[in-house]
Amino acid sequence: MIRHILVVCVGNICRSPMAEALLKSALRGQDGITVESAGLGALVGQPASDYSIELMEEMGVDIKDHRARQIHPDMVREADLVLVMEAGHKRAIDDADATARGKVYRLCEWQGRDIDDPYRQPKAAFADALEDIEEGVASWVEKIRA
Repeated sequence: MIRHILVVCVGNICRSPMAEALLKSALRGQDGITVESAGLGALVGQPASDYSIELMEEMGVDIKDHRARQIHPDMVREADLVLVMEAGHKRAIDDADATARGKVYRLCEWQGRDIDDPYRQPKAAFADALEDIEEGVASWVEKIRA
């Protein structure tokens, strides 16, 4: 049973905060499920990017209080499911901790694709990433609830 979900990207300021918030929102009411996020090369202590905050606000979701955190082996071990944005992130986590194998997947695993990093790109790149994140979240929520 999935009770603890960790969402991972690189800096933990663009993609993973948006995915974390959408998963939390979609899984609200599911008792005992926690969702958190971290970055492989986190900009520790930094807020979510302005475009991430803006796009989430447009959806009625507030991520202004988010602060980037660096991934730690304990986070991976405690998670039942680790959702990453790219195949390279999966390899990095699997290589760092062999016990993670079998619980690390791309957010868009079922769509067969990575979610491109919008960091330092125009708002349109963030909107494209968010669209992919929404699709990935919807497919995982369906599986988690099953």
